[in-house]
Amino acid sequence: MAAALVTAQCAAHAEVVDQRATGFSLQEKEQIATTPDKVYAALIDPSKWWSAAHTFSGDAKNMTLDARAGGCWCESLPKNGGSVLHMTVVYADPGRLLRLRGALGPFQSTGMDGAMNVVLTPNKQGTLVEIVYNLGGYVWGDFQALPKTADGVLGQQLFRLKQFIETGSADTPRPAEEKKP
Repeated sequence: MAAALVTAQCAAHAEVVDQRATGFSLQEKEQIATTPDKVYAALIDPSKWWSAAHTFSGDAKNMTLDARAGGCWCESLPKNGGSVLHMTVVYADPGRLLRLRGALGPFQSTGMDGAMNVVLTPNKQGTLVEIVYNLGGYVWGDFQALPKTADGVLGQQLFRLKQFIETGSADTPRPAEEKKP
């Protein structure tokens, strides 16, 4: 456990932690230099830190997250009045835990479903944020390449959250020494 904390404090930690024929698990970690309450407040406002490149509307400002049980992490599609349900909140404990269910992005069109746990742990450096996203179900033609791609996207979003909180801009690029191989 101590080694994992040291690794998380030095740089981002992201990986596909398990992959099977019917699903996979992703784990992302970032150390953020602020309190869990401030991390949580930013976390539940994805319009400020989520990448527009990973939206259906092309603009993260169209994203909202209603952080209460049954609440929607949704996106409006202003051009035609449509909307997207990204995930549903199943557990919200401000400053500690946010648990969501659903399939992000391309997984929505498959037979997959997922559970995402975002755990905030206070420490001397601020807050360790750990995301575990477990997905399972059916994908036509298998999904061998999807876990690494999803891991990269989720890791990018967590780094954007960190940058938004620590610098005020989610668009600050990750230093070369912290980039994933």
